Amino acid sequence: MNRRNYYKNAVVMLFVVILIGIVPVLSGAKPGRTAEAKVQNVSGARTLKDIEYAKVDNKSLLLDLYLPEKAEGKLPLVIWIHGGGWQAGNKDGGPAVALVKQGYAIASINYRFSREAIFPAQIHDCKAAVRFLRAKAGEYNIDTGHIGVWGGSAGGHLVALLGVSGGEKALEGDEGNLEQLSDVQAVCDWFGPADFCHWTGVSDAVASNGPVARLFGEPVSEKNELAVLASPIHHVEEGKKYPPFLIMHGDADKLVPLSQSIKFEEALKKAGCDVTLYVAKGAGHGFGGNEIMKMVGDFFDKHLKPGK
Repeated sequence: MNRRNYYKNAVVMLFVVILIGIVPVLSGAKPGRTAEAKVQNVSGARTLKDIEYAKVDNKSLLLDLYLPEKAEGKLPLVIWIHGGGWQAGNKDGGPAVALVKQGYAIASINYRFSREAIFPAQIHDCKAAVRFLRAKAGEYNIDTGHIGVWGGSAGGHLVALLGVSGGEKALEGDEGNLEQLSDVQAVCDWFGPADFCHWTGVSDAVASNGPVARLFGEPVSEKNELAVLASPIHHVEEGKKYPPFLIMHGDADKLVPLSQSIKFEEALKKAGCDVTLYVAKGAGHGFGGNEIMKMVGDFFDKHLKPGK
């Protein structure tokens, strides 16, 4: 391999690692940061760091908020939920921040990992973040009727679950701002698992020491009811209304099989949902590039910017 290709491949791999949140130390995450908001200026955005959106067992759950420095009217919001097997990763950065330049408010959230609390703690935290941002909409100039979510891998699973489980008591949690809705108006799911009960082709993900087993506290075979509750596909029913979905998945993904997204798309279509599945040819568990980002931006523009 020549030097040019070496550096090119290294940059691509670094992007993928940061994207799915496998190695949180790459972004300089530090434990125990305060919940007090810290103001910075980043790439034309007003950035509010480490905002406490909820508190559970004396643990502050934090998010970062990126707001366009110049904006007219209320801002559509996109919430980025990072990946990392529900056991690693952090809110620092993320591809959604690029949408600030397109006139979006962007929130990037942390949530409890499986070593701290098993499922449904993770979705409880995500829904609490949505409710918090709705409650603070006046302060941050957010359009509460146009909120989208976007996540990769474990984050893809969580955004998909947000999209299909609005108002389901077992998944709402009680972490504050319960007068607000946790519903969202658009979902971009990057290669997230959709059905833990029928996950084939990836043995380590469902083994007793794998990330899925750690998410539930025991292997799936011992936690079938919890696996059903956690599976977005099992919440899809005909006659219910769901937000539009953009699902993106690589056909060479060796971690989360493409079949997960294919079957999820089929279920959503059968239920009458506006859903698009984009299959990235030759891509594994992680991808990017201008074409992908344009598709995501166009999707959110279509559904979160009325009259555009």
